[in-house]
Amino acid sequence: MRNKLKTDEQGRIRALNRLQILDTSVEKPFENIVSLVKQTLNVPISAVSLVDTDRQWFKASCGLPTSETARDISFCTHTIQNEVPFIVEDAAQHPFMAESPLVTSEPNIRSYAGIPLKMSDGYNVGALCAIDTKPREFTKAEIAILENFARIVVDELELREIASIDTLTGSLSRRAWTKAAEAELSRISRYHRDCAILILDIDHFKSVNDEFGHDVGDEVLARFVTVASAQLRETDVMGRIGGEEFAILLPETNLEASVALGNRICDALRATTMSCLNGRACTVSVGAAKLDAAIGLKRAMRYADEALYDAKSLGRDRVCSAEPKTESEAA
Repeated sequence: MRNKLKTDEQGRIRALNRLQILDTSVEKPFENIVSLVKQTLNVPISAVSLVDTDRQWFKASCGLPTSETARDISFCTHTIQNEVPFIVEDAAQHPFMAESPLVTSEPNIRSYAGIPLKMSDGYNVGALCAIDTKPREFTKAEIAILENFARIVVDELELREIASIDTLTGSLSRRAWTKAAEAELSRISRYHRDCAILILDIDHFKSVNDEFGHDVGDEVLARFVTVASAQLRETDVMGRIGGEEFAILLPETNLEASVALGNRICDALRATTMSCLNGRACTVSVGAAKLDAAIGLKRAMRYADEALYDAKSLGRDRVCSAEPKTESEAA
């Protein structure tokens, strides 16, 4: 299969974002791998690097002074453009790496071996790399060891992705959605961007289970996610956070726009008749809230929950929003 990066960078970024791993906390399996690479290949630096739009971010590293660097100066951005390892024996003599700040200053890279992290869908999301501060020739045996470790990294990434999916609806699990929201909160804090969340609860869902049975209830949940997802952008993230309760993360979206989206979901669901409900439609109540660094995820979700309660109290099948409160009001 041809490497998709050269023809579909947007698809590669979407594949990376589906992992919901950028800006997440330390995870032992990845830390163990970079430690083993460092010991086995006797290098001072090793890393699992994930290549984002304009940066490389290290999910795990040994010997690096930072958690990320600009993409355009990185070795790993070249690694992901190929199916084969990217090997640099002397970076100071390399035609397009010699001037990189990573070579001319800390961490003073002189030799590099990178293996692309190729996911099962064909996209290279990053690299596993071994780095030395002196010129070095990596042997075939050493490169083969690094390739074996890279396969373990890919397996960990894909297992992590599987574990993050709610099997019934295909949306993220609560844990995975929360991690995605925390990562987005970190991003909007850096770049001062808009973000909002919706919390949605299917109306009278207990009555559906009581009248039609849990199998039909499951079908309603899956159908709801299909209808709601059709209204979302590729950058929006939906998760199942409770039995019939869902949350949607809306990057680059202000509170007014989030309410408009909530209304579109309500309209679409109201217009969708379900054969499992004898041709009836179901409805949803929605709470909207702003997400930013000053509010934090926990408080934003509390505000959205309060707005959801308002929507239920006002008759269901509607969207309500909650404005941020002052510190004294929130206490």
